[in-house]
Amino acid sequence: MNYYGEHVTKLIEELGRLPGIGGRSAQRLAFHILNMPKENAQALADSIMQAREKVKYCSRCFNLTDTDPCPICSSSRRNPNQIMVVESPRDMAAYEKTNDFNGVYHVLHGLISPMDGVSPEDIRIRELINRINDKTEEVILATASTIEGDTTAMYIARLIKPLGVKVSRIAKGVPVGGELEYVDQITLAQALKSRLEV
Repeated sequence: MNYYGEHVTKLIEELGRLPGIGGRSAQRLAFHILNMPKENAQALADSIMQAREKVKYCSRCFNLTDTDPCPICSSSRRNPNQIMVVESPRDMAAYEKTNDFNGVYHVLHGLISPMDGVSPEDIRIRELINRINDKTEEVILATASTIEGDTTAMYIARLIKPLGVKVSRIAKGVPVGGELEYVDQITLAQALKSRLEV
């Protein structure tokens, strides 16, 4: 039943299409937008349209950007010969927040998942292989610790190793501050296997 009229209902429906936004959250967001000053609502609408029109993929790493190449790929302070492979721009942003990686990225935009109909040709693996040259020092596979993430990492490693480039995989293990009794057995086993000499 339409409680609010056509325009409010349409706004709630459109907000409800966003990932992670259910009906109640969409309704809360809609009411918030409707109570915003008109200039703030216009600024929100403008920023959505500008991002939609101007944001594209970087021609090198396939991160989202409004400049090509993106700021990371074009930075003279980054090591272009160390490439970290991630699934999505969100994963790249998470690593950037650590301030611990000084190389460049390659965003796959997905993981191999035969169950979901995603094959190696559906993600940016071919572009990664084309980026690798005789100056490439290392490719770090930073995909999730899932069946799809592990499958993707193994597939990429098999393609890169014959090229004579070092391939590494991020370690898996116990989160910082985590109590061992609450960590699952698979994570504990991976932490043991990924142990470092001290």
